Amino acid sequence: MPIDKRWVVKPQGDVRAAEKLSAALGLSPVLANLLVQRGIDTVEKADKFFNPSLADLHDPFLMKDMDKAVARVEQAVRSGEKIMVYGDYDVDGTTAVALVYKFLRRIGHKNLLFYIPDRYTEGYGISLKGIDYAARKGVGLVITLDCGIKATEKVVYAKQKGVDFIICDHHLPADEIPQAVAVLDPKRVDCTYPFDELSGCGVGFKLVQAYALKNGIPFERIADLLDLLVVSIASDIVPLVDENRILAHFGLEQLNRTPSEGLSSIIRICGLDTHTISIDDIVFKIGPRINAAGRMRMDENDENAAPSGGYAAVELLVEGNAKSAREFGNVIDSFNQDRKNIDRSVTLEAHKLIESNPELKRRKSTVVYNPKWMKGIVGIVASRLIETYYRPTVVLTMSNGLVTGSARSIPGFDLYQAVESCSDLLENFGGHMYAAGLTMRPENVEEFTRRFNDYVEQNIDPQTLVPQVDIDSKLLFSDITPDFSRQLNRFQPFGPGNAAPVFASYSVSNHGDAKLVGADLEHLRMDLVQREKPNTTVQTIAFQQPTHYQWIRAGKPIDVCYQIVENHYRGTVSTQLRIKDIKPVTKQ
Repeated sequence: MPIDKRWVVKPQGDVRAAEKLSAALGLSPVLANLLVQRGIDTVEKADKFFNPSLADLHDPFLMKDMDKAVARVEQAVRSGEKIMVYGDYDVDGTTAVALVYKFLRRIGHKNLLFYIPDRYTEGYGISLKGIDYAARKGVGLVITLDCGIKATEKVVYAKQKGVDFIICDHHLPADEIPQAVAVLDPKRVDCTYPFDELSGCGVGFKLVQAYALKNGIPFERIADLLDLLVVSIASDIVPLVDENRILAHFGLEQLNRTPSEGLSSIIRICGLDTHTISIDDIVFKIGPRINAAGRMRMDENDENAAPSGGYAAVELLVEGNAKSAREFGNVIDSFNQDRKNIDRSVTLEAHKLIESNPELKRRKSTVVYNPKWMKGIVGIVASRLIETYYRPTVVLTMSNGLVTGSARSIPGFDLYQAVESCSDLLENFGGHMYAAGLTMRPENVEEFTRRFNDYVEQNIDPQTLVPQVDIDSKLLFSDITPDFSRQLNRFQPFGPGNAAPVFASYSVSNHGDAKLVGADLEHLRMDLVQREKPNTTVQTIAFQQPTHYQWIRAGKPIDVCYQIVENHYRGTVSTQLRIKDIKPVTKQ
């Protein structure tokens, strides 16, 4: 059964400020109010919001240790020292590695290699195997991206091997900062950089920007790297405000105009080459394909080899030859198909585990464990389980003799604190409020499960367990004109901090042409008409919402909340409502 959702209409913004914006900018009153709700309450703020400018990017040298990092890279470039660019195996890490690697190659540094740790044999972050590999290859400088902020002991080990580190990370540091040559992380308590929500790739880009500034390289020579950066920003779900909004705006322009050969191959495979690519397209189509490579288990390699699953993703992203990029793209796509098959199968097994156990089913959290599940997809499975059961979830499996897993949360509950409360049972853990990774000994699974469940039981607000849909404004279908849609498009790119607005329309109905579509008839496609405006009909799609089909097909009234999107079908672009929730109207 679907979970009943609570609709909450946001407080409307200051009426006078909205009226001024509407008059000055020629905006629909609904959209002027939307600006005010988001803290954009003057014409000057609106101008900055609607017209992002690269001139508003922050000075990269405001970041702690940036001067040291640039000086060390300059030294390596001058002397021809071997540099290894090292990054995590997810989208943020692989795009970051590709971005910095491409820049160093572009400025003529040839003594260069990259390294992505294997998820299964090395795990997340800087590994001893990676350091040993760098030392064997004669690397003098390692630049880490999207990892390293807690690798204090690993950096000491590397120094003993004669390998220097520059760390570029965006995760929360521990009390002790690694003794690397430079540690770039805007979340350092001693860093006064004006914006601390950059992605890992974003921190890498600031290093590139700083190097370019110091060495008289015009910004135009690095601007084409923004296609990689926007893929990172979208996929890593960082707030689309401040500097991220600017970088994403120009990154999307680059991605749509002249993407790199590697990204072009993915765009073609996804079928995105016929329309304007959005943040959503990256999140749901481009990002998962890049991510899939790092999730898949690779064959064992000899000790001198570096390839991992994520390595294949970087090879694609740095490839400059169109034919080779197509071949790499097909490999990445096959990884994604395999990943989808596996995560569908594991999700089904997890569902059966929960449904067959009344105790598991009634809890306010979920912890499931199967040593045979694939490590690379447990995070996806945790997210899938939340879609059904809507509660903090941990999915565990076995890897290299230890139990490892991913945890995911729901809005309003601090998952990291729940995991941290069990830290004495864990070998390792990390993450943030809504997602975490953890490792423990097999004998601790039962006690971890008990204590994690107890912590959630005692600390979660019962209201948090009811999904909430935040509605920006009520709307009449007659308001959804081509001009309204055009104005709404100016609010993009959408994402955390600037979410696609959700509107609600009441007492609408279908005239009997509603259809269930999809492989399992799980989606509902229908035209809806508003009763007060019988001539105003809109196309809609309700994904994973077949429940009220019979009611709707019979022409009975419903309330709907939705986002307004562009639908691309066989070369035709139309406005479509993407339904987020449906409530049958039972009282007139």
